[in-house]
Amino acid sequence: EGEDSVIARILDGKKANYKVPLPKKGESKKAILETYTKEYSAEYQSQALIDLAKKLKTKIPNLNQIKKIDIFTSHHTHYVIGTGANDPQKMDPNASRETLDHSIMYIFAVALEDGDWHHVKSYAKTRANKKNTIKIWKSITTYEDKKWTKKYHDPNPMKKSFGAKVVVTLNNGKKIIEQLDRADAHPYGARPFKRENYINKFLTLTDGIIDEKESNRFLKTVQNLKNLKSGQLDKLNIEIKKSNLKRNLKKGIF
Repeated sequence: EGEDSVIARILDGKKANYKVPLPKKGESKKAILETYTKEYSAEYQSQALIDLAKKLKTKIPNLNQIKKIDIFTSHHTHYVIGTGANDPQKMDPNASRETLDHSIMYIFAVALEDGDWHHVKSYAKTRANKKNTIKIWKSITTYEDKKWTKKYHDPNPMKKSFGAKVVVTLNNGKKIIEQLDRADAHPYGARPFKRENYINKFLTLTDGIIDEKESNRFLKTVQNLKNLKSGQLDKLNIEIKKSNLKRNLKKGIF
């Protein structure tokens, strides 16, 4: 708030008013139910497209026969992580992980080739610089489709969509078309995430960082959260061996 606030300078101006809904006394705090699980370590708008790429991999016997890939999606996806951003770095194999994380062209190409997505391996420089990957990557173009934009903004969570339609054109002219409204892990997706999926994601992300004993201790504690006393909340902290810690010696502008 104020003359130089985020609202005044970046949003709708100093005269703007925003209503923030808060639960009434006794009302269940359900805002978390309006959030969506990310199965893959990439921008949320790419989640459904990763699942689409994995599906398309089984339908294209030879990826070298791909002439071009057209992705029809929402305004947000096209302009933020698609070719609508007009950002050359999104097509650069030597771009940072943070940039590739917001390049659906790169993400789709890798997921199509590998049939999977890994939080480290999929972003590796050697992975991004593979010739076959770059060929597919450069063949991808995104387009805004008003239908997908409307679905993206639908207030009904059962209809709200974050997906796209993908048209793969082969060298012989054949077209392979698939579409997906939302990621498989979405609450209304093909296989909504369950506790075992969350645990597996935790184990994958912490592999090689924390030891098995500490991992088991944390998982046991967090699954007993409702029974923890106020003096036991520190048990939710994860301890890492000093030998696994890497000190960042680089300094920022300050």
